[in-house]
Amino acid sequence: MTKRIGLVGGSGLYSLPGLVVTGEETVATPFGDPSDAFVLGELSGVPVAFLARHGRGHRVLPSEVNYRANVWGFRKLGCSYLVSSSACGSMKLAYRPTDIVLADQFLDLTKGRRSTFFGDGCVAHVSFSHPVSAHLLGVLEAAAAGTGAAAHRGGTYLCMEGPQFSTLAESRLYRSWGVDVIGMTNATEAKLCREAEIDYATMCLVTDYDCWHEEEAPVTVEAVLAVLRQNAETAGRVLARAVSSLDPDRPPDCDGAMRFAVLSDPGKIPAPARERLALLMERYWK
Repeated sequence: MTKRIGLVGGSGLYSLPGLVVTGEETVATPFGDPSDAFVLGELSGVPVAFLARHGRGHRVLPSEVNYRANVWGFRKLGCSYLVSSSACGSMKLAYRPTDIVLADQFLDLTKGRRSTFFGDGCVAHVSFSHPVSAHLLGVLEAAAAGTGAAAHRGGTYLCMEGPQFSTLAESRLYRSWGVDVIGMTNATEAKLCREAEIDYATMCLVTDYDCWHEEEAPVTVEAVLAVLRQNAETAGRVLARAVSSLDPDRPPDCDGAMRFAVLSDPGKIPAPARERLALLMERYWK
């Protein structure tokens, strides 16, 4: 199987400049349909698989994204690394629109999303204290510096449900918690990547100050769209440089994370669950 680097594009990033496309693959998964077809090719001479998180044409709400199918698809296509780009709101003065925040922690306030591959007869618990790959963060930090982008390493990403932006009361509360940026997608993605033993890192592209900043107008779609275009150009440059420093054949740091994660008696796991989880767990169940 060809080993690839997985790339997922958030709001504003539906394709990658410089990507030499060799084909597209529609992946059928036990968890339903991914957001779109995976675009396969080479970026900076490295094999990659690219997926628009919200679908080309931005058709899928953050809460409607089939994160399980997306992550399963990346694993099926030979990806042990997934680099995400996503729009976010800044919760601190230090992070200005068009800046990049390389978050390394998550606070998940989403409600009712399927953020695990397990259940329905198979129980697993995986360590998640450090949800982001330090190796990938280092590569992204160096790539951002090499392109002249303003990047900040570290920080907490608060993942809200959406699709509405925060109320002023919510924004002030989140600020009091000390979070750095706010978005609607990354925590769910990161949890599933850990279960799939895929190293994950996210490039959070600041579009606005949410609505807490007294000297800035509350976030509007019009304002976000204007910054999104500039952020997409920055993301393309940083990703191309980062990918050139990555080796698809390097084992992920989270390799083996699921070795002892399943608590269920193997003899009592229903056949449909075993089949559904085979791609992720087969090497441990042989």
